[in-house]
Amino acid sequence: MKISDEISLSARNLLRRKGRTALTLVGVVIGTCMVVLMISLGIAQTKTNEEMLQSWGDLTQVQIYGYGTMVGSDGKPLYLDDAAIANIKQIPHVAAATPYAQAYNLEGTITAGRNDRYTMDISNLIGIDPTALEPMGFALQSGSWPANTPASEKAAKLQILVGGSTGYEFQDSRKSYNSPKRYRWQGQTDANGKELPPFVDIDKDKMTLTIRTGEESTEKTRSWQLEVVGVLEPDGAKGYWTQSGIVLRIQDMKMLQKVYNDMTKTKTEQKSYDQVYVKVDDLKNVTDVETAIHELGFTNTYSMNQQREEMQQQVIKSQMIFGGIAAVSLFVAAINIINTMTMAIYERTREIGVMKVLGCELGSIRTMFLLESSTIGFIGGLIGVAFSLLASFVLNNLSTILAAFGQGGGLDLSGLMGGGYYYMDGGGSAAISIIPPWLMLAALVFATLVGLVAGILPANKAVRISALEAIRHD
Repeated sequence: MKISDEISLSARNLLRRKGRTALTLVGVVIGTCMVVLMISLGIAQTKTNEEMLQSWGDLTQVQIYGYGTMVGSDGKPLYLDDAAIANIKQIPHVAAATPYAQAYNLEGTITAGRNDRYTMDISNLIGIDPTALEPMGFALQSGSWPANTPASEKAAKLQILVGGSTGYEFQDSRKSYNSPKRYRWQGQTDANGKELPPFVDIDKDKMTLTIRTGEESTEKTRSWQLEVVGVLEPDGAKGYWTQSGIVLRIQDMKMLQKVYNDMTKTKTEQKSYDQVYVKVDDLKNVTDVETAIHELGFTNTYSMNQQREEMQQQVIKSQMIFGGIAAVSLFVAAINIINTMTMAIYERTREIGVMKVLGCELGSIRTMFLLESSTIGFIGGLIGVAFSLLASFVLNNLSTILAAFGQGGGLDLSGLMGGGYYYMDGGGSAAISIIPPWLMLAALVFATLVGLVAGILPANKAVRISALEAIRHD
């Protein structure tokens, strides 16, 4: 028997009992639709979680903290210093590593304007390795990156990067602390509604960094002019200072600390950086890099990947619960297919006997029944995928649909897969269900396989029927 004949016979037999075939299809449609929807909810929740975490911070970044006393495997004190950073950079998949040094131990101000009228607190300074800025994912609005040259106490200027809103950090020292005129903030307007500019134009005005020690009578000072070489692209996820801070080269920050220690005659030096940030080349390698850092002895680390994994585990648990329900639906559909095909065998026993007497091969009879069951699975899967796309569209636009009928009510389905409490205003994806092409194809193949497997038992039963008994069957 030709394959075309087998297909033709299978199609004719399915259409012979339209009602029974349709009812069997319903089970496959429901099962396929449920499975696709449950997986799509998990995909959407995972995407939403990653978008939200990305808005909180860099998912491929690991933070190492140097606070407290650390001891290596040999029992000796462990320091998060330049040597440790060099070792961290040798870890596979580490794209960059840099200390984040802030000027908490320094006393001084940053000034600008005539007679240094406008002042900024020195705590806005942060020191970073200039070679790590671009690999860490920072970008420039304008200008260039600082040069990676040795620091010098005799230098008249220090290269810096600033945020676009750094000018608003300056205060008018001639006004009292209680006066609102002492401060400027972005978006502030005058009586006519015109936006007020910052006190200091970071592109034009001269800025001076001064560190000082002692009281008025014994005060010592050292000053450096700050040379703006670039303006950072604001990125709140990487730090507030990309918007309104001042970035120094790490070698200049260490030089300032040394000068300050000499001025105060402080002999104790800080051996560890408070924080070191490590950039990983890919999200999938974050866990391995963090483990390697722990093996070096630096166990006080943090990465957004930790939260991401916790959230993924929660989504997976929800998917397993709902997926189990959907799997039961497909299992019931498989039983219905077996029942339908078994009933077809009883109704067509005489036909099977005639086919055997006429010399039809057993394999052809088996193939005919497997084609019928597979066709039920394929068509049911196709319709199920179509219904799941429709249901996904409705879920993603439910608020709009309800609003069109005057039933809005602020409906929120964000916690459908158990991740709702992670949401923030404006964070995350608006999609509740996402059905990628691979999921549609996988569902279609899976439904067809369910039909094929469900048809094996009836097909084997058909080929075992005796030809003589089948012909005598009424």
